[in-house]
Amino acid sequence: MKVILHIGAHRTGTTSFQMYMRREAAGLQGQGIGFWGPARTRKGLFAGIQPVPGLGATAAQRARGRILLQMDRAAQNGVGTLVVSDENMMGSVRRNLRARALYPDVGERLARYVGAFDGRIDTVILSVRALDHFWASTAAYGVSRGHAVPDAHGAMQIAMGARTWRDVVQDVACAAPGARIVVAPFETSAARPDTMLAIGTGASVPVDRTPDRLNKAPGPDALRSILTDRGEDPDQIARGTGRWTPFDISARAMLREAYADDMLWLVAGADGLATLTEDLDHARAGQTPPYGPRTRGHPPHDKQERRMAEPRGS
Repeated sequence: MKVILHIGAHRTGTTSFQMYMRREAAGLQGQGIGFWGPARTRKGLFAGIQPVPGLGATAAQRARGRILLQMDRAAQNGVGTLVVSDENMMGSVRRNLRARALYPDVGERLARYVGAFDGRIDTVILSVRALDHFWASTAAYGVSRGHAVPDAHGAMQIAMGARTWRDVVQDVACAAPGARIVVAPFETSAARPDTMLAIGTGASVPVDRTPDRLNKAPGPDALRSILTDRGEDPDQIARGTGRWTPFDISARAMLREAYADDMLWLVAGADGLATLTEDLDHARAGQTPPYGPRTRGHPPHDKQERRMAEPRGS
């Protein structure tokens, strides 16, 4: 059985992808494509894979046994390709905000899932998003779920963080060394779950005729209302109708620059670790990379010495 892990990241259209998979379950099953989403993975199937205080190694062994048993059952029911989608495999929004870093332990976490699947992972699909938008969406979602509003110092710490998508891709590749790593930018993949599935499976899949964007980040007024209901100062969030961001112009410029370096590294081949899918009508990136210095994203022009972008408006 071919096993495909769709690991997210959060805030990159994972809920829409999972809804598409559930909506088209019958048609996909007819093509031998099975689906495990959060409705299954978070109701006991994955329990014990990640260390839990008070539980020993036997919990992970039992989780591995459950997964392999259900994989065998799926195979007996005609499933040749199993798509497993759960962004929490990478970590959590709360963990990112607390650490002010991009999935700091994704390598260790994913390695445990790879072990739980007995190393049978064929493909890992990772979605990335422009870092200024990713962190703004992450912060808004976190605030709506009880996290404190990031102050100016905290927002700048995030923007100045050394960890970017390049580090995440490298960690994922190390955790799943035998798997094909596919990276899909949110900007071209969020509204196209069907095409993303086709790239992962290599099959002709049902067209998504209801491309809804689900689980959108709340806007400024909604966040102000949430803070008011919690008894907190709503003026921590400026009034407005567009996307809320805790970052000033300089911080946004730093995050944009880091993402540009990440994308150039991916376009240049990601050191052979991953395949970037810029155009979801093709399985690989185009032959002509974006205009810009070809050495950016690689030493000595890597992210540790990246230049600052000129600040622009939002």
